[in-house]
Amino acid sequence: MRRAGTALLAACTAAAALTTLTAVPATASDRRGAAPGHCAGSAPVVCHFDVDPGTYRVRVVLGGGAEAGSTAVTAEARRAVLAETANTAGGTVRRAFTVDVRDPEGEPTGATGSPGLDLAFGGAAPRLASLHVERVRVPQILLAGDSTVCDQAGGPYTGWGQQLPQYLTDRLSVANYADSGEGSQSFRDDPALFPALRARIHHGDLVLVQLAHNDKQTDRDTYRANLTAMIEDVRAEGGRPVLVTPIVRRWFHTDGTLDNGTALIVNGLGVDLPAEVRTLAAEQGTPLIDLTALTKARVEELGPEASKGLYLHDEKRDNTHTSVRGATEYAALVLGELRAQNLVPSRAVR
Repeated sequence: MRRAGTALLAACTAAAALTTLTAVPATASDRRGAAPGHCAGSAPVVCHFDVDPGTYRVRVVLGGGAEAGSTAVTAEARRAVLAETANTAGGTVRRAFTVDVRDPEGEPTGATGSPGLDLAFGGAAPRLASLHVERVRVPQILLAGDSTVCDQAGGPYTGWGQQLPQYLTDRLSVANYADSGEGSQSFRDDPALFPALRARIHHGDLVLVQLAHNDKQTDRDTYRANLTAMIEDVRAEGGRPVLVTPIVRRWFHTDGTLDNGTALIVNGLGVDLPAEVRTLAAEQGTPLIDLTALTKARVEELGPEASKGLYLHDEKRDNTHTSVRGATEYAALVLGELRAQNLVPSRAVR
């Protein structure tokens, strides 16, 4: 966006059951980088709309000024909803995406955050010409998981579920109920987690379940029973469960492989958790995303040094939680499997 900024004026109108908000360029006298009540700033442009919880489609026009631009969009709790998108000088680009507005806006047991819809237009040279917001109902991908999946409130921590929305169009929405520290039992038991997720399921919605990292002392039978119960409950609501094996820990042998229990999430009782997920998926006829195998291959491909950038090794000496780069790459692996198994339509993928 030009230093002068493209200010936005927004007005709310109601139509049928939808909440519709339209933002248009401000008048010349207002071009100082702020739109009263809705948007402010220029790099980034930050917009807030007082709307109720729900799913919202956001249509944006980027560019329109004399200078070329490059804009990325995040929403709510640092969710990537649009990857860096370029526009030529004088040209415009139209994009649309969805945002799941809920309370709390990030981790279900975390801080509440701000009510309503929050958008940040950043990137190398943000250019925002206009935006339009409306409440909709579209098919959903709901996520059940732990800290490696969740909408992390503060950087550098980033879950792969936090990065997944940027790969999708406005025909599909992501509702991330993953939460730090949760295992298969605690996720089932907490009303803010699986029960709340279950209440959101509509017919045909996907529910991706990645729970293993915190099942450190869970016996095999209990672990299988917890996942089986979630599969049955999702199906009872008309949803489509998908089991996801956990991302690997970056824990190398001297030979440059990850072939050890720490890396491959074998718990303190000797239960090979990814192997149990694979077996259960086959027994239940449930789609499987073998993210353990996919992330193992990627980390070993990069090797001990280059793979540090996927995790928070340098920042936190943390070889379990991912950086923005790692979470983005791992979200792409998940998306690749969703596409390969025809679980999401091609028109819903950006």
